[in-house]
Amino acid sequence: MSVWHHVRAVVLLPFTVTVVVPGIVLWRTGVEVSAWPLAVAGAALISLGLALLAWTLALFARIGRGTLSPWDPTTRLVVAGPYRHVRNPMISGVLAVLLGESSVFASLPLLLWFAAVLAVNAVYFPLVEEPGLRRRFGAEYDRYRANVPRWIPRFRPWN
Repeated sequence: MSVWHHVRAVVLLPFTVTVVVPGIVLWRTGVEVSAWPLAVAGAALISLGLALLAWTLALFARIGRGTLSPWDPTTRLVVAGPYRHVRNPMISGVLAVLLGESSVFASLPLLLWFAAVLAVNAVYFPLVEEPGLRRRFGAEYDRYRANVPRWIPRFRPWN
C-alpha cells in the first residue's frame, strides 16, 4: 500500500472531520480561546486524540496492510495496541480531538459537531462497519467482538 493511499484516506476522513469542518465552523462563528483551564484541558484532549490517531493509523498500515478508508480496507484484522482495549480507538481519537477543540475555543457549535460525529458513528458502526468486518474476517472477528467492547475500553488488554 503506497503512502499516497494513506495520505488520501487521512485527508478525506479524519482531517476533514477534525480540521476542515471545525475551521469552517470557527471561521463562521468567530474564534475565541477559552479560559486557560478549559484551554489546557482541551489541548490535552487534542494531543491524546492525535497520538491515538497516529498509533492506530500506523497499526492499520503495518499489521492490517490497508488504510482506514472503505475503498482501501485492511486485509488483516488489527488486534494490537489500543485495539486490545476497545474496538474503535481511531474514532475515540477523532472524538477526543473534537471535544478538545470545542474546549479550547469554548465553542457550542464545535460541541454540536462533536455530538453529530458521535451520533453518526454510533449508527454507522453497528449497521455498516461491523457487518462488513464480520464478512471479511468471520470467526476471528466474532471472537474479537465478543471480548472487546465497541466504545468503553476494557481495563485489561484482551489477548
